[in-house]
Amino acid sequence: MAKKNNNGNKKNQVNQQRVSNLPHYNNNKKNKAPSNVITGGVFHYSGMMTVSELAKELGLNASDIIKYLFMERKLMTNLNTTLDDELIGEVCLNWNFDFKKEKIVDVENFEELEIVDDIKDLVERPPIVVIMGHVDHGKTTLIDTIRDSHIAEGEVGLITQQIGAYQKEVNGKKITFLDTPGHEAFTAMRARGASITDIAIIVVAADDGVMPQTKEAIDHARAAGVKIIVCINKIDKPTADVERVKAELAQENIISEEWGGDIIFKEISAKKKIGIDDLLETILLVSEIEEYKANPKRYALGTVIEASLDRNEGPKATVLVQNGTLNVGDSVVVGNAFCKVRKMVNEYKKSLKSAGPSTPVVITGLDEVPIAGDRFMAYSDEKIAREVAEKRKLKARSQSMKNSSALSLEDLYSQIHEGEISKINIILRADLQGSVEAVKSALEKISIEGVKINIIRATAGAITESDVLLASASQAIIYGFNVRPDAKVRAKAQEEKVEIRLHSIIYALIEEIEAAMKGKLKPIEKEVVLGQAEVRNLIKISKVGVIAGSYVTEGIIKRDCLVRLIRDGVVIYTGKLGSLRRFKDDVSKVNQGFECGLTIADYNDLKEGDIVEAYELQEVKADGQ
Repeated sequence: MAKKNNNGNKKNQVNQQRVSNLPHYNNNKKNKAPSNVITGGVFHYSGMMTVSELAKELGLNASDIIKYLFMERKLMTNLNTTLDDELIGEVCLNWNFDFKKEKIVDVENFEELEIVDDIKDLVERPPIVVIMGHVDHGKTTLIDTIRDSHIAEGEVGLITQQIGAYQKEVNGKKITFLDTPGHEAFTAMRARGASITDIAIIVVAADDGVMPQTKEAIDHARAAGVKIIVCINKIDKPTADVERVKAELAQENIISEEWGGDIIFKEISAKKKIGIDDLLETILLVSEIEEYKANPKRYALGTVIEASLDRNEGPKATVLVQNGTLNVGDSVVVGNAFCKVRKMVNEYKKSLKSAGPSTPVVITGLDEVPIAGDRFMAYSDEKIAREVAEKRKLKARSQSMKNSSALSLEDLYSQIHEGEISKINIILRADLQGSVEAVKSALEKISIEGVKINIIRATAGAITESDVLLASASQAIIYGFNVRPDAKVRAKAQEEKVEIRLHSIIYALIEEIEAAMKGKLKPIEKEVVLGQAEVRNLIKISKVGVIAGSYVTEGIIKRDCLVRLIRDGVVIYTGKLGSLRRFKDDVSKVNQGFECGLTIADYNDLKEGDIVEAYELQEVKADGQ
């Protein structure tokens, strides 16, 4: 049957035509854009249709449909009556057709395309493994040992400075490894919609145990929904205590199979090459159970691992082919860039003509440098690829100030009301572990029908950039209880459009979340941070108190403003500025880059290195009212 466009929109006709011409080696109809066709007894459609259009597509008489709707639904219809999904479904079922509504995707939004490969074209692909853990726990040394190379020795300070992608052949099968400079890059990719890994190996040093970055790596792996394998490294050291590490991980709900859990634990020494073969075989076993497959017969699509501007070769990118096969000469859209693949090499700088699923390669020929986490897709038609890249560039420019993967508290009500949200992700930071447990317990007791609070991280200490990245990737709101973000973290939150809410009273925090969930947010006093000053020296004067010789590191400090004293990211005291001086003169404000002397009203316990944060309160009407 002829393909129809039900709303008569010319733009959609063009876009559908282009999507239908997306390059697939097998030209499988299931991989094309939605169209109103009957395939194997299933009617595929993309939106509302008139009675006349539906009758023509199903090969029925329109009068029979009109009669059926009148007899069964008491509906008066004619040839031009538009039918919604429910009525289309009823008609299909009455005439024994299965039906499926499919989304029309503009060709430039290739990330949204639903790829449905014919099962006979799917073949086993190498598993993609990311290695994460605390600094200096042996992540890169493990990769070094697996590859029998010497990456770690050549690195500055023996710490990974960039993302690397490598392959290892084990028992005739390949495994793809991503070695990252911590979980930040891994999370940044996920924040851009790129789910690129199958298995996360969490490396924990047997002599050091679970550290802050270990916990963060676990959080990120869980948020990504990947399989977790724990590697307890450095078991050869005299101070190694494997059972202690297992107990500490159990506190993070990472419980080994030996202890009745479902997480695979492996004891290794990357340096002494102990347990490495067993680890590799375990990865292959997990891969076999999970059945990771892809279709090498289609043109390639995948994700950018890293990108740079090379002085000799121009823009270049390390990409991971996730499906299909990438060839030299292919026309590829990489993020918003166009690329006619001029050259392709593997991690050993060996030139390749083609790269199949799960293969990392470095490509050259790009017209600009993409971003880590960008998706790429190859096209059979160079002209279409160039047009797609141009459209994506224009769209990126127009939306650069609007896009946000994060979620604000004021967004909650409308999205809950529209059924778009059933779970609220929260990252919680507090000054003390006891405070963490108290706030977490109170949050978990909140009961609002249809909505659940999901605390994806709850720890003591200052709010960090890692918290912001995790919030951005998982659409979470950060709550701080008696802690403060520093200027760098605030800037990162603003860049990622992540909301940080700060409280010092538990019931106020709980009431705020409940009000947002119920759509009853009251006008609130919004805090506006004016600036910060670092205490450089202290002068004690009788009858005056302690004068803090300070340097304004950000913004301004104003006379009579509200202040809080921050020590190691934790709020020590909240009050009011007592006095503000430049040399011997009282001043109304001191700008960034200048020194000043200040006192805090009714408080003298200042120390060198403390941060004095100045702020104001402004009443703001909350959304959702």
